[in-house]
Amino acid sequence: MKKFTKFLIILALLPMLFLSSCKEDDAATGVDNPAFEALQTYLIDNQMDLNQIISTTENGKFATTTKDGKYIIDIRSAEDFGKGHLDGAVNSSLVNILETAKAADKPILVVCYTGQTAARAVVALRLSGYPNAALLKWGMSNQGNSGPWDGNIGDAAKDHANWTNDAPVNPSTYPAPVLYTTATEGAVILKERVQAMLENTAWSIKNPDVLATPSNYQINNYFSEGDWNAFGHFKGAHRLNPLTLNGSQVFNLDPNQTIVTYCYTGQTSSIITAYLHVLGYDKAKSLLFGMNGLQHSHSQWTDNTAITANQWTTGGH
Repeated sequence: MKKFTKFLIILALLPMLFLSSCKEDDAATGVDNPAFEALQTYLIDNQMDLNQIISTTENGKFATTTKDGKYIIDIRSAEDFGKGHLDGAVNSSLVNILETAKAADKPILVVCYTGQTAARAVVALRLSGYPNAALLKWGMSNQGNSGPWDGNIGDAAKDHANWTNDAPVNPSTYPAPVLYTTATEGAVILKERVQAMLENTAWSIKNPDVLATPSNYQINNYFSEGDWNAFGHFKGAHRLNPLTLNGSQVFNLDPNQTIVTYCYTGQTSSIITAYLHVLGYDKAKSLLFGMNGLQHSHSQWTDNTAITANQWTTGGH
């Protein structure tokens, strides 16, 4: 009788185990995540995948001059703006950038101290009806106030125990972030997520923190394989590039981890991190100043002339 009772209990539990397994499978494929699916579809269908936000047809990745015909929004502090700014610029906070942009009668150029915060503003703008918005590369550091960049270049990774030339980590696949919203339309979800990104102030990280314990983060190196090999990289790092929704590479990122993206200057990684925040990877961070802070004196900067312009020159470019 006891054996028969145990058999009945097992039979009763089998459907529950099957349903649990189905739910796990659904989570991995996004079936139980309709808000993310709606956002993903909307972004892809409207040519707003990550690669299309990083670089636009008109402006490329960054603007390198303050040429005429731009509506300049300066997102530095009001105090610093008052001490001097580009001719015709208006002052705004990052969080209010979309409100400030409503007055623009020309393509927008966003300016900050180093180009890294402006990168976040440009993501918000390019996802909100301003596809030709651009950021000023290097920020005001390249307009006579070079201190913020001059003080942050260096060779922190040189001969460091957690800097290596190992092969990249083999990526795993993770479920998409769960987006908590009552909205069902992709456009509405995007608007909510852009505002959430603008309000996320914990978006950056400094290289000593990552070098000390790289295992605390999911680290992604965002540049070419040749530069990956030449410069070296953080121990345990991935090299996921182009990291698009359409190519599903973004699902190699763990939404429960602190994802650290780094590039040459910290400006592209800031764009990527802002985009990840929009997708719901709220713990993602951009490594400030990129390779310029990690391996500034490395010969690869000049060996690969395609990246030479991404090496900061003391005093400005």
